[in-house]
Amino acid sequence: MAVNKCIKYLLFFFNLLFWVSGCIILGVSIYLKVSKDGNQITNESLPGIDLMIAIGVIIMVLGFLGCCGAIRENRCMLLLFFITLLLIFILLLAAGILGAVGEKKVKDWVKKRLEKFTPLSEQPETVREDLEKLQRELKCCGLVNGPSDWTQIPESCRCNKTEPDCSSSALYDEPCSNKIITLMEKNMEVVLGIAFAIAILLIFGMAFAMILYCQIGRKDGATGTTTNA
Repeated sequence: MAVNKCIKYLLFFFNLLFWVSGCIILGVSIYLKVSKDGNQITNESLPGIDLMIAIGVIIMVLGFLGCCGAIRENRCMLLLFFITLLLIFILLLAAGILGAVGEKKVKDWVKKRLEKFTPLSEQPETVREDLEKLQRELKCCGLVNGPSDWTQIPESCRCNKTEPDCSSSALYDEPCSNKIITLMEKNMEVVLGIAFAIAILLIFGMAFAMILYCQIGRKDGATGTTTNA
């Protein structure tokens, strides 16, 4: 039985796109990592760039395995590709369930990572500058406990009493950790949408890989039988 050329080349182009996507994710992530505009506070509370670099590398390796396995009709590579996709799918599903169930734990984890910056006035100048920039952008003060995180309250905490986020003491009294968590919650729908799209791609990739794997097996079996005859 011959291998279905349509399935073979569909899997090849699927993995080529997969590999290109990995290259793009890796390139953008490295650019963000080395960019001077990176904020140490947000990098600590949302360590997503390192995760994106890892994802980019994994996708590149998977794309390469899938392309080679499809074009060379290599069952070992296809099986490895299928198993890896299955593991990623299970991890993605588990992460989605844990994220939905343990939302409070995620908030506590973010706050705990930010606590190490307190007291803020004793931090290096670069950290203080990053935080002041964040305070101006998000209209907040301090990281975990509000203005009390500072021994000397900076100008970035001060506000006009007519502003809705401003307290009676002319200071932003909401800690920046709350604002960061709110931003995370607002972007959660986008993240879930991306995760759902990746899950669909993984299912198609696994289906194509297994169909091709089985067809190559039947072809090899038929060839062996003919040779023995």
